[in-house]
Amino acid sequence: MPDKPRDPGVSVWLAPPKDRRRGTAPAGLNRDRIVRAAVALLDADGVQAFSMRRLAAELEVTAMSVYWHVDNKDDLLELALDDVLGELRIPPFGADDDWRGHLRTLAHQYRRCFQGHPWAAQLASRFLAVGPNALFFSTSAIGAMTRSGLPGDQLAGALGLLFQFTYGFAIVESQWVLRVRASGMDEDDFHRRVFGIVAQVDARFLENEDLVASHVDGGVAAARDRQFEVGLDLALAGIEAAITASTGGPGNAPDHGGGLR
Repeated sequence: MPDKPRDPGVSVWLAPPKDRRRGTAPAGLNRDRIVRAAVALLDADGVQAFSMRRLAAELEVTAMSVYWHVDNKDDLLELALDDVLGELRIPPFGADDDWRGHLRTLAHQYRRCFQGHPWAAQLASRFLAVGPNALFFSTSAIGAMTRSGLPGDQLAGALGLLFQFTYGFAIVESQWVLRVRASGMDEDDFHRRVFGIVAQVDARFLENEDLVASHVDGGVAAARDRQFEVGLDLALAGIEAAITASTGGPGNAPDHGGGLR
């Protein structure tokens, strides 16, 4: 059964419930089981290789059985994306907690989710972030930022600075990881091969290598971790500077009462 085309502005979370009274749900199958199986397949093979037929075979059911629970592949991919966002470990944000530390934790958790599920980074810009786990993450981030003391008209820009940086970093990182996997090589060996070729093509690359070193002790993965941490530090420092400029002091936030729990 071919997937029905879907309006890109529609979300599985916003669509009205379907009337499925004409048939009986296949025994032993439910949406949660389908989503879990989809996540496992996406982790193993990625988005391009994913198909509803392959998923049905993995579940040992007919494709029609899967379509009884989800209307099309896009709906299932959106469900799978929000499912892995549920893996984020978002701590409670109390009235006395540091907003900087909370936002730093959220950024690290967001990146870690995409590290574990590179396909999710590919899909995050494709669907509306309105699933329950995505909204919980957003609400927690907004709650922390409102405690920073930053003027309201700058809050959205500050959140974008932090989390669009995090997402941008994660999407590039995920593409790199997928290329390394496809090569069958060790990551550091793959890095040496690729950048050795780049250096041969353009000698100017060698002149700038020390300025933007892509390797440190611990290998390429450790270098990425350091680059992410430095970028996050700079983003938070920029927000602190904006707070200082607007309030006369860093983090002079008004008391908004209790925090997110």
